[in-house]
Amino acid sequence: MTTPARRLPRALLPFRHRAYRRLAVSLFFSLFTSGLWAVAQVWEVIRIGGGPPELSAVGAAASAGTLVFGLVGGVLADRLPQKHILLGVHGVQAACFGAAAVLSLTGQTRLWHLVVIGFVGGMASAFYYPAYSAWIPALVAADDLMAVNGFEGALRPTVQQAAGPAVAGLIIGALSPGIALAAASCCALLATGILTTVPATPLRGARGTAPRSAVADLLEGFRYVVSTRWLLSSLLFAALLVLAVMGPLQVLLPFFIKDHLGGDASAHAGMMAAFGIGGAAGSAVMTSLRIPRRYLTATLGMWGLSCTSFALIAVSDRLLTVAIAAFVLGALFSAPMVIWGRCSNGSCHRTCSAGCRAWTSSSRSPSCRCPWPSPDRSPR
Repeated sequence: MTTPARRLPRALLPFRHRAYRRLAVSLFFSLFTSGLWAVAQVWEVIRIGGGPPELSAVGAAASAGTLVFGLVGGVLADRLPQKHILLGVHGVQAACFGAAAVLSLTGQTRLWHLVVIGFVGGMASAFYYPAYSAWIPALVAADDLMAVNGFEGALRPTVQQAAGPAVAGLIIGALSPGIALAAASCCALLATGILTTVPATPLRGARGTAPRSAVADLLEGFRYVVSTRWLLSSLLFAALLVLAVMGPLQVLLPFFIKDHLGGDASAHAGMMAAFGIGGAAGSAVMTSLRIPRRYLTATLGMWGLSCTSFALIAVSDRLLTVAIAAFVLGALFSAPMVIWGRCSNGSCHRTCSAGCRAWTSSSRSPSCRCPWPSPDRSPR
């Protein structure tokens, strides 16, 4: 059901669709779950006597789960009802974080438990985002996709990187990591319950074309990326950026705060909140500006510049300085995502390039949000 659009600001137009309102609430709790887990896993590793190597193992397992199943998740998003995929993801997260909470509260947690849970959680994320992105064009009008990107661009850093970690830090400081893990499990269950109220939609497959096998789509996407030099170099840059930014942020920063600055879980959560607030501010500023003419250069440039914030953190001896650096890091890391999202809505051709079908879950819909120009276009 859709409510009248008059008198609504452009940014709120997607919310006139009842289905999207419910999906947005489910997304809120999903992001909150991720924020709780991000801090709770760190202090659960510390509770069992682990250090940076042990926390790295948990993070590496999560990354491996996402990497191994990422392409599969993108392909299945076009072949299975997206609602069912998202329900499965939330169910898996609730079970994993619930198991981690029970292990923590009973004092039975071992490192391999967290590694397995991290891997399964990363695998679930690999299925979540392709299915979610593929479902959006079926729930809102094509003209509302830009507003959807703007809303989600602000919601993700605010909830996943700021509010969720902040609440986790308060829970851990007052109670224990196990209670924070239990809260993450409950939030995943809430996201599942709300998602069940969103009506299912038909699969938005390519019209007038013969069904393609999943393997064919995977191979086509791989060939497209390898043969498109700018895209391959951008993906490699992004992979190195995640290694250079998220690795130190998630693994080294907690121990820097704990061992060098004498902080606790609340201090760690505060730094993550500063990162998230900076991301929300960067997204808001970029949303108000016109898209840069050299959008790819601007995107990669800001991502690269964000890494310099770690130099300030390295020489800091006060939590306030670290918070300022984290804020700047978040702003420079999240602002380019708005450019990416706006290009996704405005740069598509009527017919998507071949590789998009395997690498972008929503590429087969008339309102495709694919970010890749076709091979005959050179990015800027």
